[in-house]
Amino acid sequence: MQKLKVLISDSYNPHLNLATEEWIFHNMDPSSQVLFLWRNDSTVVIGRNQNPWSECNLAQMKEDKVTLARRTTGGGAVFQDLGNTNFTFLSPKEAYKRENNVHVIFDALKKFGIEGEASGRNDLTIPFPDGPRKFSGSAYREKKDRAFHHGTLLLHANLTRLGNYLTPNPKKLQAKGKESVRARVANLNEVNPDINNDLVVQATVEAFEKFYGAKADLEALNMASLQQIPELKAQFDLLSSWEWLYGNTLEFSHKMDEYLSLGFFDFQFKVEDGVIKDLKIFTDCLYPAVSEELTTALRGQLYRGETVREAFSKIRPNFADLNDGLTELENWLCRQIEI
Repeated sequence: MQKLKVLISDSYNPHLNLATEEWIFHNMDPSSQVLFLWRNDSTVVIGRNQNPWSECNLAQMKEDKVTLARRTTGGGAVFQDLGNTNFTFLSPKEAYKRENNVHVIFDALKKFGIEGEASGRNDLTIPFPDGPRKFSGSAYREKKDRAFHHGTLLLHANLTRLGNYLTPNPKKLQAKGKESVRARVANLNEVNPDINNDLVVQATVEAFEKFYGAKADLEALNMASLQQIPELKAQFDLLSSWEWLYGNTLEFSHKMDEYLSLGFFDFQFKVEDGVIKDLKIFTDCLYPAVSEELTTALRGQLYRGETVREAFSKIRPNFADLNDGLTELENWLCRQIEI
């Protein structure tokens, strides 16, 4: 008889939930069948190799209290909210079949009168009069003794908010076709208005136990779990750190310019591993010392809004007559790079 374990997160913290995935993948008994169910509140999750400054509108995210998270795996940026339920399966590698996991999901959804269909390698869809629409996407990982499959279930997610927080390369937008992508996606509550996370979690656990013919060991996870599971805390500390979220970024340049009351400013940053390696400021400002002192104060510092504010607090006493202009320049610069 298979040994089954079900983990359910009571936390909406994306760093805890992504850390739990890593803990499951690296530390759990690979001979068990494991199911983890979780949700993130208002989060943009970027791929391991993406640049948050070029992918995301960080200032808007900060204003709207949207959290940034970075996966350890590749892929693009996604927006998640509480209308999006996530599932993770861990299986012994020799016993792994994606079809088993899909069967569990489909069996759970039948309780809501929803008949799902598998499409290609990664997507689950439901039929509509105008053609199938995707309600779930997934990805896979494996190592020598275990296989890992995780994905999403759109229950009543806000399908338009991602566009508020992404600043994708125009070529990428053009290639993907923004409207056609949006049209192919659907929430499950369009089929059954009564569906919600609690009911789906219950149905999925029951379908998981039914498929494997055994009762699962259930465990709830929350922020207190970090103090009880050292391996989980280590993953959380890594995935919630500034170094992982922002510092883990390849070298890039960031150019920004604007006409302000002190003059025209053109800032050109060279950033590597989240640190300002070089900075050039081109300006027609009548006070060249402002640019010189700012350049000195910012070079070698972390590329973040807090750094900008610290730099301005250092130079402000030297330009007492320019307070309003400096405040305008500081606020504008922070909005370009704010985190």
